[in-house]
Amino acid sequence: MTTMTEASVREFKMPDVGEGLTEAEILKWYVQPGDKVTDGQVVCEVETAKAAVELPIPYDGVVRALHFPEGTTVDVGTSIIAVDVSGGAAPAEAPAPAAAPAAQPAAEPEKKPEGRQPVLVGYGVAASSTKRRPRKGPQIPVQEASTAIQTELNGHGPAAPATPAAPAAQERPLAKPPVRKLAKDLGVDLATVTPTGPDGIITREDVHAAAAPAPEVVAAPAPARTPAPPVPTYDSARETRIPVKGVRKATAAAMVGSAFTAPHVTEFVTVDVTRTMKLVEELKQDKDMQGLRVNPLLLIAKALLVAIKRNPEVNASWDEANQEIVLKHYVNLGIAAATPRGLIVPNIKDAHAKTLPQLAESLGELVATAREGKTSPAAMQGGTVTITNVGVFGVDTGTPILNPGESAILAVGAIKLQPWVHKGKVKPRQVTTLALSFDHRLVDGELGSKVLADVAAILEQPKRLITWA
Repeated sequence: MTTMTEASVREFKMPDVGEGLTEAEILKWYVQPGDKVTDGQVVCEVETAKAAVELPIPYDGVVRALHFPEGTTVDVGTSIIAVDVSGGAAPAEAPAPAAAPAAQPAAEPEKKPEGRQPVLVGYGVAASSTKRRPRKGPQIPVQEASTAIQTELNGHGPAAPATPAAPAAQERPLAKPPVRKLAKDLGVDLATVTPTGPDGIITREDVHAAAAPAPEVVAAPAPARTPAPPVPTYDSARETRIPVKGVRKATAAAMVGSAFTAPHVTEFVTVDVTRTMKLVEELKQDKDMQGLRVNPLLLIAKALLVAIKRNPEVNASWDEANQEIVLKHYVNLGIAAATPRGLIVPNIKDAHAKTLPQLAESLGELVATAREGKTSPAAMQGGTVTITNVGVFGVDTGTPILNPGESAILAVGAIKLQPWVHKGKVKPRQVTTLALSFDHRLVDGELGSKVLADVAAILEQPKRLITWA
């Protein structure tokens, strides 16, 4: 029988904080067992495949248990913390005594009180995740309910009376979505897996055990075999092995998927940006730009936006499912940022509609947030084109890989004084090399060349920001 104390304990489950993510790593706990918590208080920080996110608890109460230590990767929907809410909310009523009349029909599943609705998008588990569809079959008397429920949770319906004409019905095995995906990837039929999880739920370990080859039974001396290759060894004193997870794992998967899905083409142009560098210095003294981040990247971003306006077909995406090209009438400008957790690409929403001061303000906020590790998953979604500034590392140029779902990415090399022919004479000029990678399904050579040439022309003669805008 459920006690009053047990009924007052609420389990907070790992939410899907990034639209479809299946797991997250617990980075840091901010509470310990025995601590009091209030509704909306941040209790831990987790890292998903997209970003680090703080999780607020939706209850008032006292922490009873933390189910996982820091550094553990937990599936979405798994309980991570237990909170005793008896001090802040009325406990659920205890169920009726077991000695109920035998003639009563099977009780309907207990309806839990509706809790506080999630206050942040993607937080909490949908109500449907804790309910199951009513199973077809005869009603079960109360005295048989305990056995029937246990049998039901183990994935098998109650035994029906022996009737030759009634075939047995096969129940759907119980497993979470990530476990079903793992089984599919490993080619394991969940119906053949023996569950070991609570309430008959199939776990990851169950799937791996089912996928492992059965031990070989040797009935007779085996024929001579080729010696197995030696097991690789590692010099632990001079090598460090770093688990690939979180943002770095997601980035690696995205880059592999992009590189081998979208046919990349990269074009290069070297350009004299002396006039642009002079304009940057002038803008730093402009009263309308005071307090804003003014640097070459700002004018390069503005140049790319003008080039896209002149060549709008480049701002598109490929819809493989529908075999369509989706032309975007807005520009969400991605800026690749190196952070302690790996490379991320947040984007400036509707960058095409911003004035130069507004663009400078957005760039400053984006960079500061990325450095603090506070970039939200939403800030990294919906990008259309990206700029990656490899020049800050002293690199001349590169062949950037497209951010998945985008049509183009512009790499900006280091800006250096180089000998350059200017007005018929060789002079030292500020020179850089630009590289534009684009999806050749969407962008042909002519269109890609026009975009890159327009960016170069604007940086060479920044007054075109006025005449072409």
